[in-house]
Amino acid sequence: MAVEDNNLQVLNALDLAKTQLYHFTAIIIAGMGFFTDAYDLFSISLVTKLLGRLYYTKPDLLKPGTLPPARVGLRHGCALVGTLAGQLFFGCARLAKMGRKKVYGMTLVLMVVCSVASGLSLGNTPKVVMTTLCFFRFWLGFGIGGDYPLSATIMSEYANKKTRGAFIAAVFAMQGFGILFSGIVALITAAGFDHAYKAPTFAENAAVSTVPQADYIWRIILMFGSLPAALTYYWRMKMPETARYTALVAKDAKRAAQDMGRVLQVEIESEEAKIEQISRDETNQFGLFSWEFVRRHGLHLFGTCSTWFLLDIAFYSQNLFQKDVFSAVGWIPKAPTMNAVQELYKIARAQTLIALCSTVPGYWFTVAFIDIIGRFAIQLMGFFFMTVFMFAIAIPYHHWTLEANRIGFIVMYSLTFFFANFGPNATTFVVPAEIFPARLRSTCHGISAAAGKAGAIVGAYGFLYAAQSKDPMKTDAGYPAGIGIKNSLIVLGFINALGMVCTFCVPESKGKSLEEASQETISTGEA
Repeated sequence: MAVEDNNLQVLNALDLAKTQLYHFTAIIIAGMGFFTDAYDLFSISLVTKLLGRLYYTKPDLLKPGTLPPARVGLRHGCALVGTLAGQLFFGCARLAKMGRKKVYGMTLVLMVVCSVASGLSLGNTPKVVMTTLCFFRFWLGFGIGGDYPLSATIMSEYANKKTRGAFIAAVFAMQGFGILFSGIVALITAAGFDHAYKAPTFAENAAVSTVPQADYIWRIILMFGSLPAALTYYWRMKMPETARYTALVAKDAKRAAQDMGRVLQVEIESEEAKIEQISRDETNQFGLFSWEFVRRHGLHLFGTCSTWFLLDIAFYSQNLFQKDVFSAVGWIPKAPTMNAVQELYKIARAQTLIALCSTVPGYWFTVAFIDIIGRFAIQLMGFFFMTVFMFAIAIPYHHWTLEANRIGFIVMYSLTFFFANFGPNATTFVVPAEIFPARLRSTCHGISAAAGKAGAIVGAYGFLYAAQSKDPMKTDAGYPAGIGIKNSLIVLGFINALGMVCTFCVPESKGKSLEEASQETISTGEA
């Protein structure tokens, strides 16, 4: 008999359920984790210049102090490495057997504690402050990493099959609001301190252009990231375990029926006999490191890992030309013309505008269209346009640097990241939560996400050096010569094109139940 005809009643009820309040509740609860993730990971970029002024400005310098390359690398790397480790650790099969809900609570507590601890970094010397900050941001990233596979898996297992893609994408889209909120918090904090503690610009009086109270600003901004996560802890713990985990992994048919009966407000038969028969079916007992997994899902796992890896190289390397975009429209004047708090305000304003005009709309376009045109089409289209716009920026790069052409440069920049978000940045998160069996779902999603973070480390750290000028006299202070921005962008264009090719290894899951999409036979074997 076909799988859907003989499916468990509790799973059919979830697949066919109309969109209800609990769907939106689940989006907000799971999405708030991503809101916090984005806030924490992106807020550090806002305060980097301020940290440089506070801890690395020397009296004899003609320019404000900046973080040394090694410190910038640590700033980029520690949270990303922590996230990669957390994705593998919390997504691992053995830990996943504890249940989505229990591990979900652990990651949230870790995120809250480390967000607060990041702002309370010890000491007042550069070495001590940066060391403690990096330590706590590694563990913050570790908690954030655990949130990736769990949020995606929980939402996929709660959603109905008709709008599942939109619901999972909506969870991920909360990342855009987190980026936006980090900018708003920084704007409000900077404006308040600038009003309360007046200071001259660096050019006017370098010695007093950074007021001592500015040391509180970056701490407040980083600690504020703990608030959304703390507010959702109670509701996360009130969410019942997902029925697919309870029924197919824990083999507890009665509790799965009771939990989902309360959620859906319907009577659901527990079907304990079916669960017992399923548990004896050896066709679906293969492990991650088995030839059967390789045969069924090896190509799929390669596809989800490779596309996420390649996407994040391009996505996290946006720092290559962000400063050129911001300077082109006059959003960030030259550093000596501002005091420390004013510089933070201008940087926060620029990031907030980019998030509002490009990042957030891209996420929600994916939410609107993912269940209409499908995951595969959106991902392929996204990589295609990222490739087109990246080459369009890179090949005539000198043309775009001329003042008369900078508006076109800004448009190209915005479109590149619009199609990243209305494209692979969202779909690489959605698809691994759908196409793998329930008992391996969070594990495979964690592996895929970790591959993405490996790409993020290459993009944010490796290209930081690669994008330096080929002329050693024109590099940023402390950096060796690189291949230049133009050549770096050409490399990124080829990386996006390769992502387009690897997309063909990823199957379409639109309109299918999770059991169909994952090829997970859960029939009882009746004729």
